[in-house]
Amino acid sequence: MKLETISWLLLLLISTGCQEGGEIEPDLDSEPFPVVEATIADIQDALREGRTSCEQVVAAYIARIEAYDESRGVGAITVINPNAIASAREIDAALSENRELGALFCAPMLVKDNFDTHDLPTTAGSAALAGSLPPDDAFMVRKIREADGIVVAKTNMAEWAFSPRQTQSSSYGVTANVYALDRVPAGSSGGTASGVAASFGVAGLGSDTGNSIRGPSSHLSLFGIRSTIGLTSRDGVVPLAFDRDIAGPMTRTVEDGARVFDVVAGYDPNDPYTELGRGKREADYTAFLRPGALAGARLGVLRALVDTDDADPEVIAVFERALEDLTAAGAEIVDPVEVDNFEIHLEASNGCQRFRYDMYVYLKSLGETAPIRDVMEAYDSGQYSAYVESRLAGHAERPLDVPPPQWDPPCPEYADHPGRQAYLSDVVATMDRLGLDALLYPTWTNPPAHLDQASEEYLGDNSQRVAPATGMPAVTVPMGYTYDTLPAGLQMLGRPYSEGRLIELAYDYEQHTLHRRAPEGFPELTK
Repeated sequence: MKLETISWLLLLLISTGCQEGGEIEPDLDSEPFPVVEATIADIQDALREGRTSCEQVVAAYIARIEAYDESRGVGAITVINPNAIASAREIDAALSENRELGALFCAPMLVKDNFDTHDLPTTAGSAALAGSLPPDDAFMVRKIREADGIVVAKTNMAEWAFSPRQTQSSSYGVTANVYALDRVPAGSSGGTASGVAASFGVAGLGSDTGNSIRGPSSHLSLFGIRSTIGLTSRDGVVPLAFDRDIAGPMTRTVEDGARVFDVVAGYDPNDPYTELGRGKREADYTAFLRPGALAGARLGVLRALVDTDDADPEVIAVFERALEDLTAAGAEIVDPVEVDNFEIHLEASNGCQRFRYDMYVYLKSLGETAPIRDVMEAYDSGQYSAYVESRLAGHAERPLDVPPPQWDPPCPEYADHPGRQAYLSDVVATMDRLGLDALLYPTWTNPPAHLDQASEEYLGDNSQRVAPATGMPAVTVPMGYTYDTLPAGLQMLGRPYSEGRLIELAYDYEQHTLHRRAPEGFPELTK
């Protein structure tokens, strides 16, 4: 059952308390800041120019959540941060004193329910972790707060991040797609996707083991980025498969995605995989927000992920128009591209069922306050949604406290995995041979499934096919709509550590097309 959110005014009183002059009242006399489709730059410019306060901005987002999330049946938000207004007032005080602020100052952020937050519950979509308060923040959450961003709320997710199909948890219920409330936002970061799309926050964080940043971003007309394995930290993110998990931003614009990514990317001693990417991050990812980047770019069409038997013709038509738009912007399209041994790699078993072990490591990090010590306790207690039962049961025979490389037979980590490294080598060799900057394909070849047919209509999920196994970076950017209102996304896959190039290609395409539009039914609030 979805937990009841706290009312806006009560939140304000809780967060501010009393001062010598009595209770602090929110300023309800001035016009609310217009947050629908607002960007981080819009907010910060308004603050610098004195047109609003950070308190008013944060209050406006909280008011939208209160007005729309439950009443419209969205179910994106799990809990509102009762300290958000107090944090906003600290930003206002710093501005009034001309103190230096971080790159994300007063950016109201939505954070997926599998990111540790020391001040808000982190359940990973499971009733077995209901009320769990981690001892500290996940690396990315900490970096956002250090940059003076504000965590406004946590967002719903697929239980244990098991499902790319839907966003349903035993801790908070079902999330709908705000472009069509009878359809899924995909999984598992659907709460962040629908929340950001409906302007419940200016930007959000999601995680992606196979699909779950790019898939929901595509279904909600957002920009989403899955980085190279090793460039970004997963410390404090409840794992699904640590050798594939990636965390990162989901935003309404490429610019905001670059702004957030620039803050959260980089080395973290608490995530051993970031040794792979140490020293490989760009100095400033916002420097890649460059008009004209498509001129002269060579982009290859991976036709094996386009012309499939189950592809929806409307999605393919939108994709073909995207290729025309890219050409008009100066890109050279190489079509088709065939990756060596592609079908062999797609059919290969390039992973292992390591969820129980990875959860064992995560639960240990919670210390004595951990609600459970082994994820199979959730199965034994019946604290799970019916749709995850068989998946959860499948981990019962896996080792609890033995690292996968020590299993018999062993399951190597990414950098030592022969199959995954061979796949990576073949894709990069193909790109090198053809001189390609990126590979292109639809993020989904099908529109969002209906909520009551989430499994039956689960088709065309291309995000699972290349990036997770190879460890390569990929972004999705809005490429239009099917059936008038259903978003579709264009995916760009790049070489390892080419996030800057992907950002500039996506940015230039976005600026040429400006496909994104706000979902209907969530207008600006007035007094």
